Amino acid sequence: MLHVVATPIGNLGDLTPRALEALRNTSLIACEDTRRTWALLSAFQVSRPEMISYRQGNEEQVGNVIAAALRAGRDVCLCSDGGYPGISDPGYRLIRRCAQENLPFEILPGGSAVLVALLMSGLSTSSFTFKGFPPRKPGALRRFFEEEKERPHTLICYESPFRIGHSLRAAFETLGNREAAVCLELTKVHERVVRGFLADLLPQFEGKAVKGEAVIVVAGNNPKFCAEEEEKE
Repeated sequence: MLHVVATPIGNLGDLTPRALEALRNTSLIACEDTRRTWALLSAFQVSRPEMISYRQGNEEQVGNVIAAALRAGRDVCLCSDGGYPGISDPGYRLIRRCAQENLPFEILPGGSAVLVALLMSGLSTSSFTFKGFPPRKPGALRRFFEEEKERPHTLICYESPFRIGHSLRAAFETLGNREAAVCLELTKVHERVVRGFLADLLPQFEGKAVKGEAVIVVAGNNPKFCAEEEEKE
C-alpha cells in the first residue's frame, strides 16, 4: 500500500496520529528531502526506515523503484517537506501511476498551506482556484493573472519570498484593486498575514524580500471585494 502522508507545514503538532502510525510502520519512505523528513521522524522518536528521495527530476526513475516495492507487498509512505505530496509537487505523478496500474494507495489528511491561507485571508471560501507557483517571466506572469480576470473564484498561489512584490504588481495591473492577503510562515512561530487591497499591499512588499514561505490569496471578480474605480488610479 502507498500511504500518501500530509506532513506539517510548520507546527509539528499538526502531524496526525494516522500519519505518525504510517511513518512508524512503513518499510520505505519516499520523500522530497531525506534530511528534513529524518528531522521530522526524529522529533517523534521514529526509528529510521529505508528512505529514498522522490523529487522533481527523478520521478520516473524513483517511481519505478516505488512501484516495484508496492508490487512486492511493501508499505511505502510518500511525503513532501510540508503539506500534501502531490499539491504543486511531483507526487501527483506517482499517485496517478498507482491509479492507472491498480496499485493500492490511500491519502492521509493533514496540513495544507492552500486551505490554511484561504481561511486566514478572510476572503470568500465558496469557490477557489489554486494555481501553484506563478511563472517568473513578466509576460507569462501577467497572463497567469489575466486568465482569472473575469472569474469569480478566490485565487490562491504560492510565491517565493523574493518575488511577492512582482506577483502583487502583476495582479494589481491585470485584475484591478481587489482585496488580497499575503500569508507568511503559516502555523509557525512567526506566522504573519497581511490583508488589504492590492494597492495597499504593494508598498509593503514591492522591492523587498521577506523571510519564510509565502501564499498569496486574491479575491475573485466580485464588486464586494473590489475597490471603487477612483481608488484604482
